[in-house]
Formats: sequence, structure tokens, C-alpha cells
Amino acid sequence: AGMFLINPVLGAFGDKLTQEAEKLKGKLPLNKGKAMGTSDIGVWYPSTCQGSTSWCPIEILVQSGRAVKVRGNQNSMVSPGTVCPRGHLNIQETYDPDRIKTPLKRTAASKGKGVDPQFVPITWAAAMTEIAANILTLRNAGEVHKIAYLRGRYTHETDLQYSALTKIIGTPNKYSHSVLCAEAEKMGPLFTENKAHYRDYDLDNCKYLLIWGCDPTRANRQVPTFIKKYETIKKNGTITVVDPVLSTSAAKASKWLPIIPGTDGALASALAHVILTEGLYYKAFVGDWNTGKGPFVANTQVADETDFTEIHTYGLVKWWNTELYDKTPAWAEAITGIPAADIEKVAKDMGAAAPNVSVWHGP
Repeated sequence: AGMFLINPVLGAFGDKLTQEAEKLKGKLPLNKGKAMGTSDIGVWYPSTCQGSTSWCPIEILVQSGRAVKVRGNQNSMVSPGTVCPRGHLNIQETYDPDRIKTPLKRTAASKGKGVDPQFVPITWAAAMTEIAANILTLRNAGEVHKIAYLRGRYTHETDLQYSALTKIIGTPNKYSHSVLCAEAEKMGPLFTENKAHYRDYDLDNCKYLLIWGCDPTRANRQVPTFIKKYETIKKNGTITVVDPVLSTSAAKASKWLPIIPGTDGALASALAHVILTEGLYYKAFVGDWNTGKGPFVANTQVADETDFTEIHTYGLVKWWNTELYDKTPAWAEAITGIPAADIEKVAKDMGAAAPNVSVWHGP
């Protein structure tokens, strides 16, 4: 009963904020506090932020029927008392004078670049009636393949709308923002670890964090947690960021590698090359040479691939012979724009910090 959501896309439900706040005021044993410039002490109500799929726990201060401040939930075990900028923007989204609160219908006869669509507000009932009529017309004509369902931020209505509704209609066309976000992020672990799950990182014990192609301070799960732990990680070790953009994470990192876009594979190959030639791989997991320490030698293929016995990997020596043997840092420098000395140092520093190393991947 004490939960409500603030989101500009929730339509009429979002407009019930003031009404619900008034009903709950004084009924819950929540923290109170008085903001500057008001006589109303106000009440902090627990809620969740929909700025990302983290659904971070937050508290909203309501004074005189209006939300005026957002903070992280003080009782949260995940992000106690903190929330990223997206949480604070909930108020601006809710009270934005340009916020769309009703369906809009195009009235212009033509479409095109520079053509005013002449949108006009219509009621939800009118919108649902028209959409349903168009769906039935296409289905009766045997043209359900012309119907597409596009989903934004998902809620618990997902099963009803995204799954059941499209099956009832008969269309195979359903798309979500997740194909460029959450589901894309799961593909890396699926193809490398055989598990389609979100990655997680032991930041408390991390001594070397390599952030690759993302900025956890603004676009990942549990942003408040990462922001809070960033300085702790730097204090315990090193943070290196691979990103063409000088992001917030990169600006505050120990080292920024401004890679040329699209050349990440070359950098990864060069790092692997150094890790193998320096013998920095984890032998208890990977395996080792049968007749001594090897070694992997730059620009030289291994003559006998059976001389290396693997434990939990497959085809390491074959990978070296077909891909990595000549992928030196100098080779990668010409492609990535990152100095060879920097590539070599990152690989060696990761090896020195192992096993307290995390590689934070973007989708």
C-alpha cells in the first residue's frame, strides 16, 4: 500500500501520485523531514525507480501533495541512501509541462520528413477501440504479419501484452528495447560461458577492474552501488577503461584507453597474446605444458599441440596457432591506436593482480 511508481510513460496512473500521497499521509511510520522554504514537513514514501531494470529502491518526499525530492531508500541493503541521477530526474519527468498524458492521433493526411503530423489528444477508450479495430481488420484479412508490437521498459504486464496478446493476435512480430540492452548483454556470457545471464562482479575484493565498452556510472545495473564503490576500487587497485569516449568512468579511472571504434577484437587478441607469452594464465583452470613451461613465443607457432594438456578450456594451443601467435601489442597498436607499451602493461598488471580481476563488459 505504501508503494507507487513515478514514470512519464504510465499515463493516468502517474497522475494519481498526488491523490495516493494524500491518502497515505500520516498512515505509515516513515521518516519525516522539513525542506527549506516550506511549512509542510512532508512524508518520505518508499517507491522504486524505473530509470533502469535495476528498479532501485528509493524514497520520495511529498509535501503539500507534491513530490519534491528523491533519495535512495535508507533501509535498502543494495544501495542504502544513494540513487543515480536517473532517480533524481523522476520528479522532472513527472511534472514536465510537455509530458504526454494521453494518446495522440495523427490527423495529417500525409507523412514525411518535415511534414507536421498534426497530432491531437484523444481518449484512451478511443485509442484502444481504433487499435483493436485495425488489428481485427488485418487478422480477418489474413495479414497478421503486418502487425508489430513494440515494447519499451517492461513491467509485470509483459506476460499479458508482449507474450499472450501477440499469440492471440497471431503475429510473430514483437520487439523490445532489450534487443539492444538487457538481452544483448546476456549474449556474451551465453557464447563464452554457456549461461545467458547478467554478469556480476566482486567489486569489494577487486584489485584490477577493466571496464570495456561501457560506463557503469551511468548505464548499467546497480549504478548507485558502483558509484559508491568506485573510489574503494581505486584505493584497492587499478581501474582501466577501454572506450572511444571520455566517459565519467574513464575520466576518473587510473588509465583510459581511447580505442578506435570497431577495433576491440584486436586489443583483446593482443592482451591474450601477452598473457600467454608471459605465462600469466591461471594454470589450475587452463592447464599447462607436459614437458616444462612451454613456452608460447611471439610470432612462433607451437609445433606439437598435444604437448599442452588442458583442464577446463578447449583448443587453447590451436587458438594460439591460428589466431594469436603474431597478434603482438605492436601489431594491435597500428589498428587500435593504443600504444603497445600500454597494452603490454595492462596485461601484465592484470596478471599481477589475479585472481582479484574483473573485466566489466558492455553489451
